[in-house]
Amino acid sequence: MRLSHFERLRPVCPRCLATRGVAVPLALGIVEAADADSVHWGTLVCGDQTCAMEYPIVDGAPILVPDLRGWMAANGHLLITRADIPAAMEGVLGDGFGPDSAFNATRQHLSSYGWDHYGDLDPATPDGQAGSVVRCLAAGLDRLGPLPAGPALDLGCGAGRTSFELAARGEDLVLGLDLHWPLLMLARRVMERGEAVFPLRRSGIAYDRQRIEARFAGAERVDFWIGDALFPPFAPRGFALVAAMNVLDCVASPPTLLRAIDGMVAEGGGAVLATPFDWSTQATPVEAWLGGHSQRGDDAGRCEAVLARLLTPGAHPQSVERLQLLGEPVDIPWTVRMHDRAIMQYKTHLMMLRA
Repeated sequence: MRLSHFERLRPVCPRCLATRGVAVPLALGIVEAADADSVHWGTLVCGDQTCAMEYPIVDGAPILVPDLRGWMAANGHLLITRADIPAAMEGVLGDGFGPDSAFNATRQHLSSYGWDHYGDLDPATPDGQAGSVVRCLAAGLDRLGPLPAGPALDLGCGAGRTSFELAARGEDLVLGLDLHWPLLMLARRVMERGEAVFPLRRSGIAYDRQRIEARFAGAERVDFWIGDALFPPFAPRGFALVAAMNVLDCVASPPTLLRAIDGMVAEGGGAVLATPFDWSTQATPVEAWLGGHSQRGDDAGRCEAVLARLLTPGAHPQSVERLQLLGEPVDIPWTVRMHDRAIMQYKTHLMMLRA
C-alpha cells in the first residue's frame, strides 16, 4: 500500500459504510513490513471503537471489503498461493487438478485478462487483437473531454492496464480496486517490476507462461487495493474520474454500482462506464438483470433503455442523483481470448457521464 495513496485518499471503514452509511476513517494499525514509501504487511483499523475492524494489508494490498470474513473464507487459499512454481511444474499441477478445478479456472481468468490487458505489448501479437480494454477506455476518455484536477478511481480494474492508462493520461494518483486476488497480484507485479507474467492457454489445460515487459509512464502514481465496487471505501466526491470497464454485469446490484459511481465523482468530474450486458447468475440475480430477464416488460428486454433511465436523475426509482449522460452511448468491439482457436467477441456499450 503506497503511503501516498493512503494519506491522500483517506480510506474509510467499508463495514461501517455498508452497514451504517457512516464514513469512519481508517488508521494504520500494526506495520510488520514496510519501506519509506509503502506498507507491505500490516493492518488498517476502523477508528470507531464500537467497530474496530482490522483490515489486513497482504503483499502490499489492503483488503477493504464490507464482509471481510466472508471474503477471506472464500479467497484465503489464494492469499497463500505460491508465486515461485516453475512453469513446467505449474503444468504438471494443472494436469493433476483437472480442467474443472479452481486452479485451472484461475489460470483461465489470468490467461484471458492478462492477454487483453498486456498482449498488445508483445511484438508477437498481431495488431488489433489484444488491447480491447485500452481502446475502449481511450474512446471514452476522448469523448469525455477535459476534467478537473484530482485522483482517478478504476473500479473493477482486473489485471490493471486501465489504471496504468489513466495514470499515463493524467498527472494525479490512480487507484485500481478489484475483488479478484490473482488478477490484482498480476497488476501489482506490473506496478512493482514492470513485467506482466501470466499463463496463456493454448488449448484444454495446456498453458504457456507468458512474460511481457510492461512499463508505463506514471506507474509510480498507481496503486491496487482489494475492494468492492459496490462499496468503495472512501468518503463521497473524492475523485475527478471514475472508470468502470465491463463491471456492471459482474455485480450483484447494478443500480447500487451506479449510485456508488455517482457518489464517488467530484463536482465537475466525470465517469466512463462500459458493459456488454453479458449477464450471469454467478454474479447477478436474474431479477437484477437490467431489462434482460423479460421481453414482455415495457422495455421488451432492452438493457440499454433501462440503463439510460437509471442514468437519468428522476427517471427511475433507483436513478443516480447527479451524473448526466454526455452525448450518445457508442458500441465498441471487445475481444476476449479463450485459447489459441477460440475468442469471444462482444459489443460493449460505452457511456460517458459528467457530474
